[in-house]
Amino acid sequence: CALIAVLDEYFPEYEKVFKNLLGKTSIYMLKNYPFPKDIINLGLEKLAKKIYSASNGKEGIKRAKTLYDAALNSVGVREGIESARLKIECLLDEIEFIHKKLEKIEKAMEEKMKETELNEYFESMKGIGPIISAVFIGEIGDISRFDNWKQIRKLAGLNLSEQSSGQHKGKTKVTKRGRPMLRNILYLAGVTSVRHNPEMRQLYYYLMNRPSNRLAKNQALVAVGLKVMRIMFYMAKNKEKYNPKKALGEVRLKQIQKLLAA
Repeated sequence: CALIAVLDEYFPEYEKVFKNLLGKTSIYMLKNYPFPKDIINLGLEKLAKKIYSASNGKEGIKRAKTLYDAALNSVGVREGIESARLKIECLLDEIEFIHKKLEKIEKAMEEKMKETELNEYFESMKGIGPIISAVFIGEIGDISRFDNWKQIRKLAGLNLSEQSSGQHKGKTKVTKRGRPMLRNILYLAGVTSVRHNPEMRQLYYYLMNRPSNRLAKNQALVAVGLKVMRIMFYMAKNKEKYNPKKALGEVRLKQIQKLLAA
């Protein structure tokens, strides 16, 4: 990111103070006091008041002191600050413009999903929002043309194939011969579901910690994404909302419980 590149040169310590560069308080500071010199000139007391106001009272002297100390001990470049200030201002304007565009796209997606009448089913599952729902339907089209969830897996290129020749038996790998956007959205569904959905988080934990055939982090996220796809397929086909009790199935639930009890 160009913004990170500028900060790494002029105020490398900033990212340690604000982990989320695009958070409300961070954006305010970058627009008004982006460099160590600005912060030092402002002074600790005024800085605390500015941060308190920008964060709507959620932060104050503690964050201000951390930022002030970082400014005092910064090893950032001090030459060319005014041109760097202008660059940060332009980058923040670009980011704001992109966010507004994304908001419009998201609203348009929500409207399209309402037309399909599937949004109420998909979004009843924690971790699945309008963007994932809309892209999923946009990629697969009319879900009635599929008889089985495995057909969607194949469409995404997430079915397995064995790399073999003659007497040699190779590794089993994902084919990746399908639609990349569908693969990407299913992976994202895995990520957001692990973050927000208790059942998918349990499944993720199990896949990485089971006694045999443990999966690496990204492999587990793909597996969870496929599970989410199966659930979405079932909900759309049967016109049912998400049911946490049915999500994992009895066999998998017993495996998870056994692992947790170990």
